Amino acid sequence: MDQYAYNHSPRTTQRTFWDKLWKDGQGHQAVWQTPNAWLIAWAVSTTLSLFFGGVIGDGFFWIGSALLVVWSFLEIFQGSSYFRRVLGLAVLAYAIATMLNSL
Repeated sequence: MDQYAYNHSPRTTQRTFWDKLWKDGQGHQAVWQTPNAWLIAWAVSTTLSLFFGGVIGDGFFWIGSALLVVWSFLEIFQGSSYFRRVLGLAVLAYAIATMLNSL
């Protein structure tokens, strides 16, 4: 008798909504990831805007806001899970509200 005979049954490769929400295409958890260059640059720019006032501080604020918008668009369109895409949408809404509030 073939020891691998039980493997001939068809396997389903469809992922459930729950898996798509929390896991990437390889099945790894995709809730927390190491911050990429866009988020690191946003954090540095935002921190610098807190230390400088006037035009320089405003410049760092707007640069940081632009970096955050770029990161959020990347997450919305290329996020590895549905959670990451929704997170990108939420951060985009926050960034827009913050920029409108500072005008």
